[in-house]
Amino acid sequence: MELESIMLVEDNADDEALALRAFQKQEIRNKVIVARDGEEALDFLLNKSLSEYPRVIFLDLNLPKKNGLEVLEKLRSNKKTSLIPVVVLTSSNEDIDKKKSYQLGANSYVQKPVDFNEFLKVVQNLGSYWLKFNKHALVQ
Repeated sequence: MELESIMLVEDNADDEALALRAFQKQEIRNKVIVARDGEEALDFLLNKSLSEYPRVIFLDLNLPKKNGLEVLEKLRSNKKTSLIPVVVLTSSNEDIDKKKSYQLGANSYVQKPVDFNEFLKVVQNLGSYWLKFNKHALVQ
């Protein structure tokens, strides 16, 4: 049985590498689809005929072309993607970013830890929750 995919929307190469390493280190074996800007994420999710959508999307807010809030808004307004869990994973700790993310339908808001070991713990917890424990609606 093939594992459901994860989508990581991250423009910072260091943060991308850190997240991928953390997934690997925590034995999260799901395929990771990486989009490096908001337009790339939306193009993949909305403009392609997908047989399966990601189980969860980890979305940075500070993205080129279309920022994470714009991406989140588009995902929630589209019937095909409205039920996919979206975890905002960002360096921002601004109340306005948290509030707007939840208003637009984010399922969770997590500030990226700077320390690698803390980042590993966060990824472990996110992976366990969203990939093992959380029950989700099938996205068609």
